[in-house]
Amino acid sequence: MSKIKIYQVDAFTNNLFSGNPAAVCMLENWLNDEIMQSIAAENNLAETAFVVPKAGSFEIRWFTPTVEVDLCGHATLASAYVLFNCLGYANQEIVFHSPRSGELKVVKQGDILFLNFPVDTLNPCDEISEITNCLGFEPIEVYKGKTDYMAIIQSEQHLLNLQPDLLEISKLKARGLIVTAKGDDADFVSRFFAPQSGIDEDPVTGSAHTSLIPFWSGKLGKHEMIANQLSKRGGKLICVNQGERCLIGGKAQLYLTGEINIE
Repeated sequence: MSKIKIYQVDAFTNNLFSGNPAAVCMLENWLNDEIMQSIAAENNLAETAFVVPKAGSFEIRWFTPTVEVDLCGHATLASAYVLFNCLGYANQEIVFHSPRSGELKVVKQGDILFLNFPVDTLNPCDEISEITNCLGFEPIEVYKGKTDYMAIIQSEQHLLNLQPDLLEISKLKARGLIVTAKGDDADFVSRFFAPQSGIDEDPVTGSAHTSLIPFWSGKLGKHEMIANQLSKRGGKLICVNQGERCLIGGKAQLYLTGEINIE
């Protein structure tokens, strides 16, 4: 029987029991895909990250309880937190390589970790009626990115009150639906729903901010912004638009360490 070290980290938060929890499994070599998917299902968190060291950098993959995903921000942040704070990684920058999303960097600035991710390309789309069915009202604008739809709505209060139709969202041919509005205290706010990926509502979605940052940077005329994700657990993100790439910053807290027994 082999043992795999596992960590659970609350990402994009200053406090335990908030932000977005992610599991991080540190491996010496890749496991069978079916085993990794089974571990993610057993963890039953939004994402489990699997990390393998390779030639001074790290390979990374992410699984929800039901599928492997192309990109996950909070589990990448959690993985970097584990390397920096639990495993003694000495440099200030970690380079991850994803087979689906290419090179991803995380830079440590004090107790804040910044994801350096490629920005998404957004295109206005015509699926207004489908998104209206999801929300229960017509959004101001609808866009489609690489993996998600994004709906712009009237206000932060509308977003807080939103009770979407998850069955309708599950019919969208996308990873999920980002819903966003201009913030009252933060620059912008969002929620993210992905029942088709096994996550009804994600607590804090780093990857969704690769869509949100370029959009709101253009709308607000700002390169540096503060964002809040208005899930029940909540999360705060520091956002910087750098053109083709963006920085997504936040803090993290270690919840547990343990071992998985694999036959």
